Amino acid sequence: MTPSYTLAEFDLLEAHRSLRALFLLREDVVPLNNGSFGACPRPVLEAYQRWQLEFERHPDGYMRRWLDEMDCARAALAAYLGTTPDQLAFVTNATMGVNIVAHSLRAWLCEGDQILTTDHEYAACNNAWAFVCHKTGARYIQRSIPLPLTTSEAWLEAFWSGVTPRTRVIFLSHITSPTALTFPVEAVCQRARQAGILTVIDGAHVPGQRRLSLDALGADFYIGNCHKWMMGPKGSAFLYARREVQYLIEPLVVGHGWQPSAVADKPMQEYVERLGTRDLAAFLAVPAAIAFLREHDWDAVRQRCHQVALAVRNHLESQLGTQPICPPTFEWVSQMVAIRLPERTEVEALQRVLLERYRIELPIIRWGQHTFARLSVQAYVTPPHLSALLEALLKHCAS
Repeated sequence: MTPSYTLAEFDLLEAHRSLRALFLLREDVVPLNNGSFGACPRPVLEAYQRWQLEFERHPDGYMRRWLDEMDCARAALAAYLGTTPDQLAFVTNATMGVNIVAHSLRAWLCEGDQILTTDHEYAACNNAWAFVCHKTGARYIQRSIPLPLTTSEAWLEAFWSGVTPRTRVIFLSHITSPTALTFPVEAVCQRARQAGILTVIDGAHVPGQRRLSLDALGADFYIGNCHKWMMGPKGSAFLYARREVQYLIEPLVVGHGWQPSAVADKPMQEYVERLGTRDLAAFLAVPAAIAFLREHDWDAVRQRCHQVALAVRNHLESQLGTQPICPPTFEWVSQMVAIRLPERTEVEALQRVLLERYRIELPIIRWGQHTFARLSVQAYVTPPHLSALLEALLKHCAS
């Protein structure tokens, strides 16, 4: 008999009943992995498809208008992110944005220079920086940030003690992928600016999950996805670069927007976005995603999801006898949490059981000596979804 879990916080999700009907997710899966790919609600998908249809109906007219339309979409995104349109360029995903910055800095880094990061970073981005270091002789220093975390002040001191006279770049996740932790990047950016160190922030999981004011944050470069927690179409993301450092940015693909003598005088978008004929519909539908968030009071939605995610984490860890990796506050986590599993958990076996027996889509992650279930609670998640997760993990995790 399937146990019935009645965590009081599950009742908060009843406020999302009308939202759940707007998603196209299959009914035969338990969708707890929004952090990996996101899910696009029907009104946003329809806007995306309208742009695609417009292109097919009148290709020449669409391409004549695309610069103006992209400007409008960028202006809407800039207002949502607390910055100005001239400091944003659309890119396909956060990995592409990080690559643009990393490859651009190849000419700026010398042998022996250091790029300081943590051991919580996303593997693809680690690879981008490792590639640059291979080409330049710079060193990629992964500072160990041990768990559990306690205070942002302690975190900052532990990280900053890795800075040396050779540190030229700091690369950090705002919300980490393997551990789902929110790092205090604003404080890091402030210190780095004073020390003359460039900051590159990977915000892949942040837009839509936390409020952002990019100008106030103070990063030199910030990369974020619109297709995860903002619920934009797949392939919509952005690169933010402060005006003062845009001269460092080089195109990853050279197209019509780049001229060797005029880059300093051209807007960044000219040589980052103009890559020839491609589908621009995902970018042009970003304003529809922003409108969806505003129409449905997303500050309240994310707060309810945050409370439920923490309740599930706390319940499971108390039952499994594991300890949390951070305090249970919005300072450290939002809608995505890492639930600590017993050390003896067999990752591949548990992942297989979750998917094949329970139809639960949720990553089980081995990180150092720790094992986590990374839970994403988005507005389409229901109490039965979470009850299924509780049953599965309590039954199949090694104790």
